[in-house]
Amino acid sequence: MQIPSLKDKVSPEEWQLRVDLAACYRLVAAYGWSDLVFTHISARIPGPEHHFLINPYGLMFDEITASSLVKVDQQCNKVIDSPFPVNPAGFVIHSAVHAAREDVQCVLHTHTKAGVAVSAQRCGILPLSQQSTFVLASLAYHDYEGVAFRDDEKPRLQADMGNANFLVLRNHGLLTVGKSIADAFLSMYTFEATCQIQLAAQAGGELIHVHPQIVQGVAESMRVQTGGLGGAFVWPSLIRKLNRIDESYQS
Repeated sequence: MQIPSLKDKVSPEEWQLRVDLAACYRLVAAYGWSDLVFTHISARIPGPEHHFLINPYGLMFDEITASSLVKVDQQCNKVIDSPFPVNPAGFVIHSAVHAAREDVQCVLHTHTKAGVAVSAQRCGILPLSQQSTFVLASLAYHDYEGVAFRDDEKPRLQADMGNANFLVLRNHGLLTVGKSIADAFLSMYTFEATCQIQLAAQAGGELIHVHPQIVQGVAESMRVQTGGLGGAFVWPSLIRKLNRIDESYQS
């Protein structure tokens, strides 16, 4: 596809955000977390306008570029003309989170097999692994209400999520938020690993749960693990990995 570059038509700050968000889409595809064209990653553009970037509906995640991302307002109206549509059902969830969480720049939602499987378990996330302790330190749940295209679901989703950074959408999938795209991606990496490990452990023998006191002290452990940088600690290495595969996301 020949998509005209927007690099000279947006601010340097927005362009860098577009590049990082496109990179995030490509990384989600590379790690096998995409669901054809049916999930979304959104990013808030800095400024008072409350504008957001989201994927052009109909493109595979490994096709997305910085210029193809669609800029919309809180009502999902396009701010910059684009030949691509936006999925209203996908934006309901994302707009609800962005509206309630001023601290969040990025919202990342997936429908992976492991994530959906655990979301359908009554027990939810169990304290079975080191990865799970990071999730349990900031976890919320939201019950399934059907395909999310009704605005009346937003207040319930917002209330259920509160200040959590990890959200299990029951019978649906996983959602993470972050103060940056890098933070949201690292959280999803941990969330997905938690679900895969849980399913593998449940297929074996008797389970051993991590002691609750360890879960309570995990926030400090994460800070030490990343040198206080969060997702920014691993993001440069992820970008190098992506550039070895395909640099076209930057266009």
